[in-house]
Amino acid sequence: MRSDNTPQGFHVVAKPIGPACNLNCEYCFYLEKQALFGPHENYRMSDDVLRAFIAGYITSQPTPAVEFVWQGGEPVLLGLDFFRRVVELQKPFSGTKTITNSLQTNGTLLSDEWCAFLRKHNFLVGVSIDGPKEIHDRYRKDRKGKGSFDRAMTGLKLLQKHGVEYNVLAVVARETARAPFEVYNFFEGEGIEFVQFSPVVERLSGPEGRRMGLKLAGPAPLNKATEEVEAAPWSVIPGEYGDFLIAIYEKWVRRDVGRVFIMNFEWALNAWIGNPSPVCVHAGQCGRSLVIEHSGDVYACDHCVYPEYRLGNVATDRLSAMVERSLESGFGIAKETALPRWCRECDVLAACRGGCPKHRFATTWYGESGLHYLCEGYKKFFLHIRKYLRAMATLLENGLPASRVMEAIKGPLVIRPGT
Repeated sequence: MRSDNTPQGFHVVAKPIGPACNLNCEYCFYLEKQALFGPHENYRMSDDVLRAFIAGYITSQPTPAVEFVWQGGEPVLLGLDFFRRVVELQKPFSGTKTITNSLQTNGTLLSDEWCAFLRKHNFLVGVSIDGPKEIHDRYRKDRKGKGSFDRAMTGLKLLQKHGVEYNVLAVVARETARAPFEVYNFFEGEGIEFVQFSPVVERLSGPEGRRMGLKLAGPAPLNKATEEVEAAPWSVIPGEYGDFLIAIYEKWVRRDVGRVFIMNFEWALNAWIGNPSPVCVHAGQCGRSLVIEHSGDVYACDHCVYPEYRLGNVATDRLSAMVERSLESGFGIAKETALPRWCRECDVLAACRGGCPKHRFATTWYGESGLHYLCEGYKKFFLHIRKYLRAMATLLENGLPASRVMEAIKGPLVIRPGT
């Protein structure tokens, strides 16, 4: 565990092409951010901004390793020359820091040339695939309304062919949560070993947001009553999200521990053994995971790309100073101190930590505001898996692999509705 004297780093997600994308996924919360930049915006990070970001990020990071994460929109639209320039600008710093790169893509534009480059420079690639074709294509369509599954799978096969290290980001929308085994069996059949499930939680915008041209609401203010607005129709139902995770966990814990790595399950075990959360969603505090737009503007996180959350620009401000502004602007410790009584008294607080502040717009049984929308699902899941976490933690404490838990589970897999 990190001691109090260990320098605490920060994380910056780079969106060098902003919200520009070749797809038009219905549930995407980022495409509509084009309304904030104007109709004639050139969504491309300039060389001056790129140089300032890379130098500033590396030199201001107090940790020995610096991880660059390139997202969008669809960053592959920038072309290979942009990322060749990224690698070139990083090279002078490679003697003082360990530098890594990750790329999040929808996979539809990948080619042999792209994959050869990614393999050569050891990029970790995240591919967005929601499950089998009928599930994936429900929301992930292109600009002509056609499904993107076949093209995404072509990209995935190219990554596998070239030996590129990759993982899959699977968005769990309302309908997806009702098909856990279809999703999990599909990933297993495709030889996918690393998966992260990301639940869709969005609210439809109120009058102020609609005036800005936004159909989705921004973050819910901490410690304040939240405007009553309708959840987007693709938002997952809280209890059904919990059932989705439980169903997959019960199958995974019987046969795939140590072979298939579900990040949501790794985070839960990590919390059980007392380690700090590696993800901001389930961290006690937040504010150290910033996002930089193509313009060089920096915001508190990718859920907070709104004018009121702008922290500065890499051309004129130090990243370390912007981190401090982020921590002082309602994030940081406020994520913890603003927890309602319902959360503070909860048996699974150590694993959940109240969830992402953007989604804390529900009301508790005590009538308090600030409850996470997925509270029911999170609590159901974390309570259900405690017996398995306890067993795996004991195995690890005794120098044994967590996968030995499978030997202790002899009963058949039975999932009852609502459990």
